[in-house]
Amino acid sequence: MRLMKSGLLTLALCCLTALAGASPADPKNGVEYLTLGTPQNTDSHGKIEVIEFFAYYCPHCYAFEPALASWVKKQGSNIVFKRIHVPRDESTLPQQRLFFTLESMGLLDQYHNKIFQAMHVDHLRLSSDEQIFDLVEKLGIDRTKFIDAYRSFGLNAKLRRASVMMEAYKIDSWPTVAIDGRYLTSPSQANEGSKDAHNEAQLDGAALKVMDSLVAKSKAEKK
Repeated sequence: MRLMKSGLLTLALCCLTALAGASPADPKNGVEYLTLGTPQNTDSHGKIEVIEFFAYYCPHCYAFEPALASWVKKQGSNIVFKRIHVPRDESTLPQQRLFFTLESMGLLDQYHNKIFQAMHVDHLRLSSDEQIFDLVEKLGIDRTKFIDAYRSFGLNAKLRRASVMMEAYKIDSWPTVAIDGRYLTSPSQANEGSKDAHNEAQLDGAALKVMDSLVAKSKAEKK
């Protein structure tokens, strides 16, 4: 019994030591980020692939977007950045279809922030196809062309792939960022070690620091 207690005490001290040394600037696996048991293939042609799993309705994704966009711009050609709009239920399916339609039409960069604004500033629900069609027409997108793309077989394939990727990457909350098909972090995950972040902006900043480290780690591992 004494040996067991001694072993448990040692384990507890080790865990406390690991957590004490963890921080967004020096992230630890299992604390500020997670490593996938099965690495996923990437098609980034030797660069570091970064994928954000997000949803338009998600307030945390909306809050994260400006900081993330600045981070992506700063990374430049160092990374290949992608987004995947996650599925949830029938009420959010129109938003997911909206995202992939804009992407397929080459309009995502132009309208991505406007969709966030429509939902979180103008408080549009965008929970039906007609609400989506009315919004894109108001934004100046050709309604007929948009509907054709929105209802295409190709778009259905994108939706299926999003579900497959969500399962493969074991995504159960968002925003979550995947680095090089192997590592996952998020604003909440990045704060697990230090617990220093006390508001959304600080959580987002912690996530970006962890992402910096994971990009550097992935780049070094490719050499």
